[in-house]
Amino acid sequence: MDIKVLGTGCANCKNTIALIDQVAKAKGVDVKLEKVEELRDIMGYGVMSTPGVVINGKVVHAGGVPSRDKIEQWLTA
Repeated sequence: MDIKVLGTGCANCKNTIALIDQVAKAKGVDVKLEKVEELRDIMGYGVMSTPGVVINGKVVHAGGVPSRDKIEQWLTA
C-alpha cells in the first residue's frame, strides 16, 4: 500500500504521518509512507488544505489530522 502525506511540514502533517505509521504497525499492514512537501506537487493532487492523504494515487483525506478510526478503515479496505 502506497501512502503519501501531503503537507509543508506543519505539526498536523507530522502528526498525521506518525499516526498512520502507528496504526499500520499495530495492524501489521505493510505500507510505503512518503511525505510530499513541495507545494507544486501538493497542488497537483488538487489538495487545498493540508495535511492531505493519498492512498495508491487516490486522495482520501484533506485538511486536519484524520481520526484513528478513519486510518484503520483505509488500511483494511
